[in-house]
Amino acid sequence: MLRKTYDKVMALGASRRAVPALFGISFAESSFFPIPPDLLLIPMVLANRVRWIFYATVCTVASVLGGMLGYAIGALLFQQVAMPILELYGYAGRFDEFISWFNASGAWVVFLAGITPFPYKVITIASGAAGLSMPVFLVASLLSRGIRFFVVAALLYWFGPPIRTFVEKRLALVFTVFGILAVLGILAVKLL
Repeated sequence: MLRKTYDKVMALGASRRAVPALFGISFAESSFFPIPPDLLLIPMVLANRVRWIFYATVCTVASVLGGMLGYAIGALLFQQVAMPILELYGYAGRFDEFISWFNASGAWVVFLAGITPFPYKVITIASGAAGLSMPVFLVASLLSRGIRFFVVAALLYWFGPPIRTFVEKRLALVFTVFGILAVLGILAVKLL
């Protein structure tokens, strides 16, 4: 099953629909979608390495725009949806503490979440809920998402064929490592 999925994603990465799909996935992942755009960025760069800068730019711009939607979700829907639940369980006071902490170190939280496998959508929504300054949010998002996607694309450009061979031979191992990195990213953000 893993091999079939990998082959389908590789085929999509070389198709005419690849760029709109990359934009859509990158946008959605930053606000509500669970699949990271790397899963499409990687095969696209491997399929057409000379366009790595273009693909990384599309991924970064779409991700930051999607992050703005996540921010809006946190800012506009938090009071109506989450706050009544927090009050019901007696956690409203703790949320005020969280907001103080988040606003004090929010730029670093956004930046670190943007470059790690931690679900970025959680931080975009939290940024809106905490009222983090929009310019701070945008700068941290643009820098972190840009670093993440440009580093991935550049490494694939420079070392593409050997990386593709490695991934294809050790597909299960690669997915396991990505899973472990995601868990470590979640733990790192929780400890901040």
